Amino acid sequence: MPHELQPQATDELDAEAVRTWSSLALAALGRAREDIDAINVYPVADADTGTNLYLTAESADLALTEAFAKVTEGTAPTSLDQAVRAWAHGALLGARGNSGTILAQLLRGVADVLGEQPDEPERPDETEQPVPGRLLARALTRAAQEAYAAVAHPVEGTMLTVAGAAARAGEAAAAAAGNPAAVARAAYDAARAALAETPGQLAALGRAGVVDAGGCGLVAVLGALWQALSGQAPAVEPVPGRAVPVPQPPDPCEQEADGPAYEVVYLLEASEEAVGHLRERLDGLGDSLVVVGGDGLWNVHVHVDDPGAAVEAGVVAGRPYRIRITHFGDERRRARGARAQRAVVAVVPGEGLAALCGEAGATTVLVRPGEPLAVAELADAIRRAHAREVVLLPGGAELRPAAAAAAEQARVDGVRVAVIPTRSAVQGLAALAVHDPDGTFDEDVVAMTAAAGATRYGELAVAERQSFTSAGICQAGDVLGLIDGDVAVIGSDLTETAEAVLERMLGSGGELVTLVLGPEVPDAVAERLEAYVLHGHLAVDTVTYRGGRYSAPLLIGVE
Repeated sequence: MPHELQPQATDELDAEAVRTWSSLALAALGRAREDIDAINVYPVADADTGTNLYLTAESADLALTEAFAKVTEGTAPTSLDQAVRAWAHGALLGARGNSGTILAQLLRGVADVLGEQPDEPERPDETEQPVPGRLLARALTRAAQEAYAAVAHPVEGTMLTVAGAAARAGEAAAAAAGNPAAVARAAYDAARAALAETPGQLAALGRAGVVDAGGCGLVAVLGALWQALSGQAPAVEPVPGRAVPVPQPPDPCEQEADGPAYEVVYLLEASEEAVGHLRERLDGLGDSLVVVGGDGLWNVHVHVDDPGAAVEAGVVAGRPYRIRITHFGDERRRARGARAQRAVVAVVPGEGLAALCGEAGATTVLVRPGEPLAVAELADAIRRAHAREVVLLPGGAELRPAAAAAAEQARVDGVRVAVIPTRSAVQGLAALAVHDPDGTFDEDVVAMTAAAGATRYGELAVAERQSFTSAGICQAGDVLGLIDGDVAVIGSDLTETAEAVLERMLGSGGELVTLVLGPEVPDAVAERLEAYVLHGHLAVDTVTYRGGRYSAPLLIGVE
């Protein structure tokens, strides 16, 4: 856990106070993480709210720490504006799950006020800049307002209710000429009181006998704010041995059987107008829709039955990336306190491939061309899989070092991990096709490794510049046909080059051809290649998939 800064009483709302608040909030969420996970029953009983809040706060704290580290470069965040914006931006980039996404928007609301103090009085009774207590109260109010606006269908009895109560109490304390610490204390006390009322406001909480898990996390964050400003630690943790007596929760598989099967989360670069249309589209696809952010960058969270459609909606709106698709079957097992015995984590180079593997039950990590795979992102995917045993499909030789490092981290946590040395997405598809979660781990790994190894892989790419290759000299714009990683054919037409690659790959035999088409390749190409295989190799079957955005023009697998 990161080093926890020690608070000192202060009346100043400055960058150092924000830094201390962030550090204390992360520490508090770390202490409460498992207890919050244990009482998570709404909107999905997937036992991850505490973890999601912690990971979101961790991302925010890291961004703030990095901003302060620039002091040696002469670009320190000397102003409150720089600090709060770095903090909120880090939360936006690292938001996890429904609760983490809402927390990111709460921090954005705080940053919108603390980062833009008005030059002119906003109220008739003010003749100068707002006193710090009033400034903090306004920040808490804006945070609650923006969080409510980010949720497609706000529900009371959740962390939104807790945020609203905290904001109202903060405004009342500020009106009484309270200093920042007094405002923070009033907000914290009101949040605790509102949290205690949540079981009576939301039926799912009342049935389970628990308070809202997201609200617990917010109480921890507000307690850290008061501690940062007053120098005093909260008397109690947000979940003191559980906030209320907790009976055994209902079987989450039965409880949520009719709900959407997948959680889809991605970052999105898009205009505000495009995001408005996206909200309408996603709202019709599923529930638990939360879209946070602004200024061209957004974090999108939704629960759906068709993850491919949710991703495609993002493509229409702008540029989605860091796409995460999670199947709730695995998450609901965690809510019962049990890990799945085995899961597959697949690294894929296309949004369509991510949706395809997600529908097959794999936890996916999307990589874009030319971007390195972060070990932390892969380690997070292994955690989200929530299994005792994990089969990891890196999908490329250059990605294997990151996969090995993430696997080693997981082994420290007691997870048995095997990395299958897949060198292409089509090898990963072949391995996933023979995955047997009911067999022994060793037998499953051997079978998946054998299937991947028995799959020859090809790829078509477009040369960006003149270069020497194993097939001769290529010019910029030439179509390159690669087989098992080496350039084997240089052509000028994609379809003709693909046919030449197929002929070479099938020359040594094969029973199944897999074609993965890039986003700009027309269906007519697939039809022609299927006909080509059928005409020359009657015993060979062909299957075609859409790789989606970020995938290569054409991937070919021959088994």
